[in-house]
Amino acid sequence: MKKVTLVCLMIFISVMVKAQQKITLSVNGKTALVTLSENAATQELLKLLPVTVEMSPYGGFEVVGSLPASLPTQDRQITTEPGDLMLYLGNQLVIFYGSNSWSYTPIGKIDGATAESVKDLLGTGAVTVTLSQESNGVNDLTRDELSGNQIYDLSGKRAGKGGITPGVYIVNGKKRVINPDR
Repeated sequence: MKKVTLVCLMIFISVMVKAQQKITLSVNGKTALVTLSENAATQELLKLLPVTVEMSPYGGFEVVGSLPASLPTQDRQITTEPGDLMLYLGNQLVIFYGSNSWSYTPIGKIDGATAESVKDLLGTGAVTVTLSQESNGVNDLTRDELSGNQIYDLSGKRAGKGGITPGVYIVNGKKRVINPDR
């Protein structure tokens, strides 16, 4: 029994470590979640949070602003898409609402971004952007969303056999509030 519990705990920890890190991007009272890329720059960026960056439009497809510190670079040729956050020259944060091909270090992507949604988020002209730790990583799931998912309780035990009661669980590596009656 102890071996089974230890294996479950190891799986739970492995799943949690592999879960993609998210941060919150806030502009003028509007917020969006950003899924971070996995690299040294994002690990250093996390140490700076919360961070506020004054950003200005540039080129008709991006806003750019100086970070308070330089981050490690792993530049590569990239064609950006709306919602991409990139690091330029080690200390410039760039958020794209259009597309550009250049050498950048990926920082992340605004979840569900489209050109229109990013333009709506950023508005027009100069903006103040705040990046912070994701404020609430616990989302609510309904019964229909549960089927086919790996569900664990907070002690690392696989749940689902014999029914699930309302509560907080780990579903596919993310903390979720499960409300099976909905």
